[in-house]
Amino acid sequence: MSSTRLAIVGGGPSCTYVMDRLAAAATAAAGPLSLDVHVFDRAGLFGAGQVHSPEQPVTSVLNRIAGQVAFAADESVVDAGPLLPREDRPTLHAWCRARYEETGDPVFDLAAEDSPKRYVHGLALADRFRRYAAILGDVAGVRVHLHEREVTDLEELPDGRLGVVAGGERVLEADDVLLLTGHSSNDPARYPRQAEWQRFARSHRTGFVPSVYPLDKAFAPGEAGPGTTVGCAGMGLTGIDVILHLTEGRGGVFVEQPDGTLAYRASGREPDSVVMFSGSGLFTFTRPFNAKERDTGKLEHRGVFLTEDAVLRLRRSVGRPVTIGDRPQRQLDFRAHVFPLVVLEMAHVYHTTLLGGAFGDRTAAAVRPVYEAFLADGGGGASSEASVRRLLAPLEAEVDRAAETIDAILSGGLALAEARERDGDVEAALRRFLEVVFGPERAGAVAALSGDPAEFADAVAAADSPWRHPKSVAGQRFSWERQIRPIDRDASATPARYRAAMLDFLDLDHRWAVQGNLANPAKAAADGVWRDLRNVLAAAVDFGGVNAASHRDFLDVFMRHLNRFVNGSALRPMEKIRALVRHGIVDVSAGPGAEVATDEESGRFVVRGITGAVLPLDILVDGRVHPFDAANDVLPLYPNLLGRGLVRTWRNPGVGEPDFAPGGLDLTEEFHPVRADGEVDRRITVLGWPSEGVMFFQYGALRPDQNHHLMRDILCWMREFWGDRGPASESGGSLAAVRA
Repeated sequence: MSSTRLAIVGGGPSCTYVMDRLAAAATAAAGPLSLDVHVFDRAGLFGAGQVHSPEQPVTSVLNRIAGQVAFAADESVVDAGPLLPREDRPTLHAWCRARYEETGDPVFDLAAEDSPKRYVHGLALADRFRRYAAILGDVAGVRVHLHEREVTDLEELPDGRLGVVAGGERVLEADDVLLLTGHSSNDPARYPRQAEWQRFARSHRTGFVPSVYPLDKAFAPGEAGPGTTVGCAGMGLTGIDVILHLTEGRGGVFVEQPDGTLAYRASGREPDSVVMFSGSGLFTFTRPFNAKERDTGKLEHRGVFLTEDAVLRLRRSVGRPVTIGDRPQRQLDFRAHVFPLVVLEMAHVYHTTLLGGAFGDRTAAAVRPVYEAFLADGGGGASSEASVRRLLAPLEAEVDRAAETIDAILSGGLALAEARERDGDVEAALRRFLEVVFGPERAGAVAALSGDPAEFADAVAAADSPWRHPKSVAGQRFSWERQIRPIDRDASATPARYRAAMLDFLDLDHRWAVQGNLANPAKAAADGVWRDLRNVLAAAVDFGGVNAASHRDFLDVFMRHLNRFVNGSALRPMEKIRALVRHGIVDVSAGPGAEVATDEESGRFVVRGITGAVLPLDILVDGRVHPFDAANDVLPLYPNLLGRGLVRTWRNPGVGEPDFAPGGLDLTEEFHPVRADGEVDRRITVLGWPSEGVMFFQYGALRPDQNHHLMRDILCWMREFWGDRGPASESGGSLAAVRA
């Protein structure tokens, strides 16, 4: 009986999820197996991988709550096949609770809505990998081999198998190769701006860090200490990691103040200053308290206007026919055709959150005719701004009417009883508004006085909003511009004004995040659309769903909005960032649009901001996550595969415009690479980051109870690998690919 040899390249989180599926399927198999599973991880961090390592700094915090992280398929995953026993597929929260009971270590003492340390996630991944590998290895005829080696190439072999190359030698002849290589870094010498920075740093006594992960190796011993200024290009999660690594990671501590805020006490081992700058001049927004966690199936938002059906109808009405490879497509323009629906959906969620479900139903009905017309004509060639105005006009008319009535009641100019005679839904909308502005308890006390207009108005005026909400409907109108630019432009007049405005916004954003993603209108709109409806965005963009220029625009502009809205850090890390800005060690005074220059005279980098700030740097850090770029990867595997013609990069073909090549691989819907000769190689499957380009947002942690796309992608490979040529298993699947 010949053995099937499976090579898994990359031992990170996706490998843990794959091991769950292999273990469950092998355990349920009806007949004997002959399978060798070879897992290669260049760092030897099986289950977690280097980016999610259990050894990463303790200052880094996962931007996902513990209850929303899983390690294995569950009952929600459609056609998952056999499942492991429930005790073998805990959530991260359940795993932490069990570990806390065993050890008493407070780092594991977490509630489901808490955000754990990232190294804790790494510990759990490694533990689950070991467990799934043990279950798989205990099945007769199955052997699991772990290789702490970097795979650098794949070779074509005469018998049709693939040679797996590591350390310059062929170490395995594989029947099937699953590439789970995860995050990557790109060679800075191949990008003009980074190449210039690298050349300058090498010829002067200054530092340049092109990629910060792993963090504990980003700075050489003695670097970025007292007497130095570090500048970080990028204010997202990576930038936040850099800040905390250079402050708290150097021995600084945070102390809670009487008012509940944090103050920072320096250790003296930090750099003098960490200058943060980016195109927006903003940190990613604080991830809100996730009130949906108590019942995600019911509480996660379902699209009213932004739906996959709407995208399909737009394709039919205004999609431009093209052929990509051998696949026909009708391409949209994201900004012209999809973005107006995004704004409409956000506005609808925002005002439904503010004024209640009945008001949301009313506005949806009012918008429906113009919405249907938009799906039929795609805006008729109008600008996206004009289409947004067109779609929002009926909604805003309903908001105008509600504001006129409710604001009159709030100010004492209109009795509630009289208002009820005009609008039977007004009392429910008023009560919801009071709950949003003041919280349920305070809202009840204020509402109890609504029978007397003057007394009610006095109570409203005297009450404070814990979340700093205006006390009128008119003062809380949805604004796309305010959502993406929450700091007024005139705050950029001076460094001091921008710093003050940033601190004010960080306070406001913190309060809104505490209120949560069901009670705060802004957080509900962002979370409900850019997170809960990400599958609709994928339906619009994936596999050349938008034209080449629009695809570039989507990645350059709208992906930045998505990351800022919903991929930010948790409450506690952002409290620390605010404390560090107040302390002065973190400098945000450059404002939006700051640029890096090189100063030959001083031999230093210089950040120049529109605020007038001029900030010399001793070390410049590229604090952005590198997009996958097969040709320019610092590791040799993908450049070698390109050179052999085993893979090719994907291109969105331009029609009267340049093609757009994001850098990712050309893959089929089953994640098999298209070779240089146009043939599909079914021996190789590529999941995760290398598929970025032909698809979008292929990363993240597995979520429980969600039929999550990461597990669906793994099952796509699993069904084909497990095969349909052999005897059926007890679960109804078959085992040809792993049988003699």
